[in-house]
Amino acid sequence: MIGYVTLGTNDLKKAGAFYDKIGAELGIGRFIESDRLIAWSGPGGGAGFSVALPYDGKPMTVGNGVMAAFAAKDKAQVDRIHKLALSLGGSCEGLPGERMKGFYAAYFRDPEGNKLNAFVMG
Repeated sequence: MIGYVTLGTNDLKKAGAFYDKIGAELGIGRFIESDRLIAWSGPGGGAGFSVALPYDGKPMTVGNGVMAAFAAKDKAQVDRIHKLALSLGGSCEGLPGERMKGFYAAYFRDPEGNKLNAFVMG
């Protein structure tokens, strides 16, 4: 089981604003904040998500093949999250759609290039 996922950022304020809106759509909110990290989670805990300035003080870079995935409640929410991400300065990496039987997903990048998806199974 995943405990949490952290993505790097070079602009914590901008990343916080982006993920606050994605989190609101998912029903999650901030639960930890510091001068270098913001973390979100939902009611009852479960896996968390965070963005952080790199610990070593060097610029953040996007990892090839690295992706965080947000579990949506239904296909309509996947569609909304993808549209919201693009409206907030993200870029499309794959329109919402059925990827394989029982797996519906949309792929996008945040404004700093981190790859994400929203998905629903079933």
